[in-house]
Amino acid sequence: MFGWAITFLIVAIITGIFGFAGVAGTAAWIAKILFVVGLVVFLVVLATGRQPPTV
Repeated sequence: MFGWAITFLIVAIITGIFGFAGVAGTAAWIAKILFVVGLVVFLVVLATGRQPPTV
C-alpha cells in the first residue's frame, strides 16, 4: 500500500508541475488515503503480533 501511495504522490507532483490542478489534487488525496490505510494496517499487525504471510 505504501508503494501505491508513493506512486500517487509522484503522479500528483508531476501533474502539479505541468499545471493539471484537478488531477494533482485527486492523486494527492488518494496518496493520503492509501498512506493512512497502510499505517492503520501496520499498527494493527504490530499490535496483534501477527506475522506477514510468506511467499
